[in-house]
Order: sequence, then C-alpha cells, then structure tokens
Amino acid sequence: MYKVATFLVSHFWGNPSDMADGLGVLLLTWNQAFYRYGIFDFNNLEQCISENLERIERFRNRDILSLLKSDEQDIKNLFEKFLKALQIDSGKMQGRKSPVAVAKALHLLSPTFFPLWDDRIARAYGCYYSANPAEQYVSFSKITKNIAEKIKTYINRTDKTLIKLIDQYNYSKYTQEWI
Repeated sequence: MYKVATFLVSHFWGNPSDMADGLGVLLLTWNQAFYRYGIFDFNNLEQCISENLERIERFRNRDILSLLKSDEQDIKNLFEKFLKALQIDSGKMQGRKSPVAVAKALHLLSPTFFPLWDDRIARAYGCYYSANPAEQYVSFSKITKNIAEKIKTYINRTDKTLIKLIDQYNYSKYTQEWI
C-alpha cells in the first residue's frame, strides 16, 4: 500500500482531490485500526491539501537533515490542520483524532522530510502525543534529524530514504519488538 499511495500522491501532485484519494489508500489500510470506527471526510482532506499545498511543497523536496528551527511553526500548523481534516467524520467516535494518521499523511506528502510514528514509537522517544500532538511531532522530528545525522555516512542504499530506514528500524524495534 505504501508504494501505491506514494505513486498516487506523486502522480496526482497538484490535484488536491486525487491527492486526497492517494492518501486515503494508505490511511484506510495502514490506519484501519483507527478508522474502523468511521472515516474522515475526503472533502475536508481535499480542502486541507488545497489550502496548504504551497506550504507542503516547501517541504516536499527537502530531507530531514534540512530541518530548521524556523520550520517548527509551519510544521505545527500543518499538523493541526491535518489533525482536524483527518478526524472521524461521523458515528459514535465522531471528532476523534489520530496523530498517527497525520504523520502518515504528512510523510506521503513529503516522504524525505516528515517522519512516521505510532503509539509505541512515540512513547519510546518520549514524544507521546496525548497532549500537544503537534508539539510532540516537532520534537520527534528533531530527534529523527539527530538520528539521521548520526547514521547518514553509514548508509549507501539508494532505494530507501533515511526517513524510511529509520522508520523501518523503529517499527521493527518498538512496534513489533522483533529486535
């Protein structure tokens, strides 16, 4: 699903409706545990993408190593806007929000800049998101940048980005506890 969603977002870049569909492919599969209670409103997601496309584009061609203090407010703003756009739209869980879904969406929109996380990964790095999720995501991004700086010289793979390699490590260690 990751490859399909990445392709769809890239292929339809600049068309918020189709970009929202591409994000939906990943979110409704990778985040199905959350969205089984109801889904987000695709129109709200499309509007969020449309209103923030210029800001998203500024991050799209950057990697995590270029994260600056001056980026923090933009990241927080994007996170908050996507948190609202991706909330459950109807049913008993209407209004419930997923910081995990936001990280996945931002990552697909800028796969070399925005890191992925889940509950266990966020806790492992001391960035649990039950309060101030946007602030916690910025903290997690800074930690990820520090890790990327330390490992970049040891990586000679070109098929995966530093962000994706770090995510695969985090997922293997903290989410699945394979290592």
